[in-house]
Order: sequence, then structure tokens, then C-alpha cells
Amino acid sequence: MDSSARSRLGSWVLPGVALLTVATAAAGCASGSASGTGSNSKSGSNSAVPLQDSYESVVRTVLPSIMQISAGNSTGSGVVYDNKGDIVTNAHVVGDAKTVEVLPASGKGVLPATVVGVFKPDDLAVIRVTKDANTLKMARFGNSDDASIGEIVLAMGNPLGLTDSVTQGIVSAVGRTVSANEPGSQALITSAIQTSAAINPGNSGGALVALDNEVIGIPTLAARLPDAGAAPGIGFAIPSNTVRNIANQLIKNGKVTNSDRASLGITAQTAANEQGQDGGVAIVGVQPGGAAAKAGLKPGDIIIAVNGQSTPSLQVLESAVAMLKPGTTVTLTVVRNGSTSDVKATLGTLSS
Repeated sequence: MDSSARSRLGSWVLPGVALLTVATAAAGCASGSASGTGSNSKSGSNSAVPLQDSYESVVRTVLPSIMQISAGNSTGSGVVYDNKGDIVTNAHVVGDAKTVEVLPASGKGVLPATVVGVFKPDDLAVIRVTKDANTLKMARFGNSDDASIGEIVLAMGNPLGLTDSVTQGIVSAVGRTVSANEPGSQALITSAIQTSAAINPGNSGGALVALDNEVIGIPTLAARLPDAGAAPGIGFAIPSNTVRNIANQLIKNGKVTNSDRASLGITAQTAANEQGQDGGVAIVGVQPGGAAAKAGLKPGDIIIAVNGQSTPSLQVLESAVAMLKPGTTVTLTVVRNGSTSDVKATLGTLSS
């Protein structure tokens, strides 16, 4: 089970694929080597070339690696991952589709693609173009651990059906844990990069690009104020290191076996107390051989705390688990048939 954190000021929503319906994340992708013109956001080198020229150089280099993805009624963006026709996008853009259509940045005809694999917990998917794959320009993915607060970034994608769009902002924060506030969504992003770059429906699955032409993240979530719509300037990107880990496994195996994310091995839902308020997490199902099963937990048990931290809702429990690593032993406070007890459980690894 993964974690999700929800702000007291608002909630997070998946970048919408239907035009103007929900807030989404925009992203661009970078490919090739740094051109040597303009300033390098990571090196901190000084350059006489105006910042505008640096922006234009990055756009010329990376925008050809941004694709428009259509899957049924869903439209989003994608980033060319390798020279074999593999493209990384968001799981929520692909949905349950088996085949999708790809429109290259050149706009020279739609290319059919098949779905290689999907990993919903990280909201990532890989699709593969087989026709004219050699015409696609591969992006270069950087080390997201090097992303620094205040670093200038560009977001490229296809917002509201406007292909090849670019917005500009900075890295606002790193290491966020956020989840989609939508029924049935499994998306929960750990170590997310927060950015002020404008995000809109249709940008989902694009890339967040540093001024050295490297993709450092794939924006996928946007903040939304309660009853007030999207909160401008607050978006979240899946870090590029996570993207590489998941994409490589999907390409090799069609599934993920090592997500580096902890799991209790349960399906669960928030339980209400006698006052009708959130009162814990009721276990609905237990994965055979998982952490909960090994600890003796059963459907009907209610988890009310992890390591002494109260877990009144599923979202809080997910957040607590997401902050931990596989193999960590935790103390779960569990209510069974009205009796409360502490149970030790060693967290497993979340997989497809």
C-alpha cells in the first residue's frame, strides 16, 4: 500500500484528460545534449547570452520529444524514452486501453501504439510505437535528486488540445508526497517535485525540463482548493529517477516487481466511528504472503495507528506507509471484535 498526503488547504487532482474539466499537470521533455548556449541551471555558470535565448534553445532541443497521446476519450502527453519507440506517459492517460494513438510534435500523421505496461501506484505507463519509431527523437532524463528549490524549469505538453505548448516556472519544493483526490484512483506520488509552471488538462504525461535539456520529472498532479477549482502555480511531477526505475521494468517485464515502495499487502477503506467520523482503516482483503498476512491480520480488522501515529483514514495510513521503506518493521494498533492490540508487521514491496 502506498501513501498519500493531502494538504489541509486543499486536495490534489489528476491532471484532467477531458478539456476544462479538472486541473492537470503540464510537462515537457528534453533530449540530446546541452547546446552550450545560455545558462545551465545546475552548473550555476554565468553567461552573456540572455535568459530568453537559453529558453529558446531548450525548447528547440526538447520539444520534438513531446508526443500527444490519445486513448479513447482521454488525451494527454508523452515523452520519447528510448530509440526503440517506447514512450513514457501517465497511467491515467492510458486508462484501460490496449492500443493508443500518438501524434508526434512534427504533426506528420498519427502513429498507432500498443500499451507495454502500466503501474497505477506511480501513475506511470509505457506505450510503444512500432511504425516509424526511428523518426522519434529520444529525450534525455536527468537525476531528479539534483533538482533544487528555485531552479528554473520549463513544462511542455499539449494542454487543452493546444499541441507543443511551453510554460515556465521554478522548482517550488522537493520531496512531496501527494495523491489524486479521485474515486478509485491508486495514484500516489512520493518524492514529488513541486513546480510553479502552469499546468492544464492535457499536459499529463509530458515532462518538466531543466535548462540543461534534461527531463527531471513528469508532472501528473495539480492542487485544487475546496469548492474553488484549481490553485494556480501548484503542480507536482513524478521525479525522473522514479520514472526510469518503473519504465525500465515495464519495458523489460511488462510489470513492476521492485517499486522501492513499502506495502502492507491489504485492500482497505476508511471506517466510520459511532459519531460518523473517520475512525480507522478497515481491512477488506489481505494479500497472501504479504506483510499483513504474515502478521496475522484479517479482513474486518481495523488499523487505528502505525508506530503510535493515529490513522483515522486510509489516506493517513497510506501517508504513514509511504514514508517508510520495504523491510521496515512497524507496530500496528489494531481493533478486532472490540479489543485493541499491537501487532508487529514487516513491510513488503509494492508490485504490479
